[in-house]
Amino acid sequence: MYVVFLKFTPLRTQAATPMAAHTAWLRRHIDAGTILLAGSLDAGQGGALIMAPMDRHALDACIAEDPFVAQGIVQPEVHAIQPSAMAAGFASLLGAAA
Repeated sequence: MYVVFLKFTPLRTQAATPMAAHTAWLRRHIDAGTILLAGSLDAGQGGALIMAPMDRHALDACIAEDPFVAQGIVQPEVHAIQPSAMAAGFASLLGAAA
């Protein structure tokens, strides 16, 4: 699984235009189980995603489809995680997504 930080770039001021497309991208991947959680970072720094286990190439392709990434509004920072302990409810999410 992955934690992805989407850090705003200086193009942040242009975020309003692709916001609907970014939100639709999030919803599509949440509904598909690719994105398990999405939220804002504190102090308006950008956003964060917890993404289901997948091939790294598939992950990179998915992130590249985000209109915010494609237009340079955010810069993705990807961290792979190998979970070793978690709450039972979270484990069931991973089982469904894997």
